[in-house]
Amino acid sequence: MNIRHSSAAARPHLTIGRVARAAGAVIDTIRYYEREGLLPEPERRLSGYRDYTLDAVARLRFIRRAKELGFSLPKICELLALLADRTRGVRGVKQRAEARLGEIDRRIRELKRVQRGLKHLIDTCPGHGALESCPILAALGHGET
Repeated sequence: MNIRHSSAAARPHLTIGRVARAAGAVIDTIRYYEREGLLPEPERRLSGYRDYTLDAVARLRFIRRAKELGFSLPKICELLALLADRTRGVRGVKQRAEARLGEIDRRIRELKRVQRGLKHLIDTCPGHGALESCPILAALGHGET
């Protein structure tokens, strides 16, 4: 791996491509996160290339995992801000995770309601005959003006 070391600190400096591979992201996503403020803009080399550190890789992995848990980008931004808040950090993260769980529970209840309704319509539909007698189409408002 071609890693350049700063003389001021022995921290590896990575290109955007290496960061993308290490974090399991694509370059366009990294640039998008920079524009949205989820990832700080890196310093630039004299050549103009972005100069990332391993902190960017860790932050990208954090963002990806939070997205997998269903957090929206604005909520992830809040979580990232809490990382720096040493007094409220853990409490705030827990509160946001509890809120996210509540949202998921509400969505599950709604999906189960929709599932029951759709199952009922499927069970009552004969699967043949005139379209006008189809309970599924009737429930969808077929023929209404």
